[in-house]
Amino acid sequence: MEQQQNPRLDPRGRKVKILATTGPATANPDVLRNLFLAGADAFRVNMSHGEHEVHAQTIANIRALEREFRRPIAILADLQGPKLRVGKFADGRATIAHGASFTFDRSTEPGNAARVELPHAEIFNVIEEGQRLLVNDGKIRLRVKSISADAIVCKAEVGGVISDRKGVNVPDTEIPIPALTDKDRRDLAFAMEQGADWIGLSFVQRPDDLAEARKLMIGADGKPRGALCAKIEKPQAIHRLHEIIDLADGIMVARGDLGVELNPEEVPPLQKKIVNATRLTGKPVIVATQMLESMIESPAPTRAEVSDVANAVYDGADAVMLSAETAAGDWPEEAVLMMANIAKQVEQDESYLPRVRMLDTPPDATTADALAHACMTIADTVKINAITVFTSSGSSARRVARERPAVPVMVLTPSDEVGRRVALLWGTHPVITRDIGSFEEMIAKGKRMALRHGFGGSGSRLAVMAGVPFGQSGATNLVHVVSVQGDELKNYES
Repeated sequence: MEQQQNPRLDPRGRKVKILATTGPATANPDVLRNLFLAGADAFRVNMSHGEHEVHAQTIANIRALEREFRRPIAILADLQGPKLRVGKFADGRATIAHGASFTFDRSTEPGNAARVELPHAEIFNVIEEGQRLLVNDGKIRLRVKSISADAIVCKAEVGGVISDRKGVNVPDTEIPIPALTDKDRRDLAFAMEQGADWIGLSFVQRPDDLAEARKLMIGADGKPRGALCAKIEKPQAIHRLHEIIDLADGIMVARGDLGVELNPEEVPPLQKKIVNATRLTGKPVIVATQMLESMIESPAPTRAEVSDVANAVYDGADAVMLSAETAAGDWPEEAVLMMANIAKQVEQDESYLPRVRMLDTPPDATTADALAHACMTIADTVKINAITVFTSSGSSARRVARERPAVPVMVLTPSDEVGRRVALLWGTHPVITRDIGSFEEMIAKGKRMALRHGFGGSGSRLAVMAGVPFGQSGATNLVHVVSVQGDELKNYES
């Protein structure tokens, strides 16, 4: 059924999307609703924490918001991935002195200040002298001095307190472990059953890591379900970035672990490289982790955090993400509102669009790409309120969004799945509506939906992009500029 008029369906007033992480702070449906009203366009369900029953209720609450506001909302189920951890300590923790020797071994005996179990045979098989082992998000840094079949002897370049089951990063070599653990397979099956729109694949190192997830995302009918977002958080992924982008449906710049395994000053240029490489393909790219970190406890961010978010928006990222700020923070609604306000302020800057378009995204030699580029040119040349795209697969929406047009992109699709998936694309406003059967119906529906969703009034104009014959995927072959007349507005309002 077509969406009915609702005064709360007005466009967000910005093009970059906000992805908010759910958690204990959003367990109350009213809080989740307030995050949506504050500006959240999509929600991340972190499978590293919480039980399936809790996540199922969260997803149900998000779908209830969809029904209330009649707007597609993307859900990204983020898999934990193969986290490497040390064993346990006799006293629960120990202190490694700066410059001291410390050994990782295979003994299951509780650890102390000189040694601890490392229950990952894969590391022993590939680690080399001179390489680094980082513990507790890089707070402890150790350099490998010698290796045997059962022990890795290190020197602590930076010591500190180490405790039970702390995470270990191995930044200088590729670890031959699968991207999916048994827990991830269970979580992925659950996410597919719940109808998650995106799957976040953690700790991707190589293109092959995406293959198993793809297989598990095939439905009983043999068709793929959901879209796959590769999280770039390992240095090894950078070496094969373009191959990973080609195989993924979207990319997340997961700066948390990336910032642990690389020097801090290396992350900003890599962020820009990943954003640009993904934007060239038209696939959505998300910038994530620690964007407004201080708002976990404070109602206001630091100036540096505001600049960090602003830079991601200036870079043309499709979405920016909040993690603990909304999952477990004291000010989740304020964090979303702050991120929305930063994005709006940046996008009002007269230099914003020229900066976003500094990346040349030449169209491929296809009719659909040429028309998407033409839509951007039309929006630059004549005054239009929006570009209306009819699509059954979402491909046309990605092509138009890749051009970063000056006006919003209203995406009309009969598919809930497509509408939710494109909700992460820059500048898009997805609308679920019945399919069209003729040129006249296309024009009439384009005008009607523009009026209904706040993209037009009397005298406004739209660029409408679609394909003939209608309802056939991959047949985009026309762009038509239409005007909304006063009598049409009167008829609509009556």
